[in-house]
Amino acid sequence: MKSKQILFAAAVFLALPLFIFGQNDSQQNRFKRTTIKTERLDLNPGGSVTLLGAPAGSIAIEGWQQRQIEITAEILIEAASEEDLNLLGQANSFVADAETNHICILTTGTHDKQFLKKNFKQFPKRLLNVPFRIDYRIKLPSFTDLEINSGRGDLNLSGVEGVIVIKASQTENADLTFSGGVVMATFGSGKIKFNATARSWRGSGADVQVANGELNVIMPPDMNADINAEILRTGQIENSFQTLKPRDRAKFTEKAIQARAGAGGAKFLFTVGDGSLRLNSAAGNDK
Repeated sequence: MKSKQILFAAAVFLALPLFIFGQNDSQQNRFKRTTIKTERLDLNPGGSVTLLGAPAGSIAIEGWQQRQIEITAEILIEAASEEDLNLLGQANSFVADAETNHICILTTGTHDKQFLKKNFKQFPKRLLNVPFRIDYRIKLPSFTDLEINSGRGDLNLSGVEGVIVIKASQTENADLTFSGGVVMATFGSGKIKFNATARSWRGSGADVQVANGELNVIMPPDMNADINAEILRTGQIENSFQTLKPRDRAKFTEKAIQARAGAGGAKFLFTVGDGSLRLNSAAGNDK
């Protein structure tokens, strides 16, 4: 058990974006500006997308049937003067690099010293701790491999099926809806909802880890899957999924469940370090 806790803690540590930075609460920001930036790039189904999000801001991603990716960013900056505001407006944004059926969306800004050194001769040190926020709204082909690295903010993802990797440091609410694929998600803290909509999952399954917070799992009542759920330290599992049966003669406890739903199938691993883990059927309690 100790080794598993160490591995889990290490995974969460590695998942935390390196761009999280402190804020100077004593700074009185008097000017604010919100801008909208949108880009469209060609992307065929089966391609891949990498998103390196902002230190703060929400991310909403949905799949669609077009052979394009549409990126819309709402960028909020604030500063003590118009001059500083204009300079921050040049730095805090995003760039989208397109390769062969792969697109990397990179947040630029005052959190990235290498970016500032490369693109500005002398960027004022007084502006390095000025907070900014970027809220992303992204549409991409439904069958896309996706990697998300995010800071503080809500996360909503639906309609995408592929290899999905999520590393998020802190989220008030994360709403993840899938019908298949391979999902690997690690959250530092927050309230996460994982909704599997397909009775027979198309893919190998999902592995969702939360270091501190709530994980609410919702599946169809006639789901076919093998499910492992575990609380590593403090908290308990609440199971209202009535059709779950013990697997390998393992008894259900408040800390660990090894279960089979229906005829079994894709494997789902749900792990919470400290907090609560709820297993619900779609026809039952949807918290």
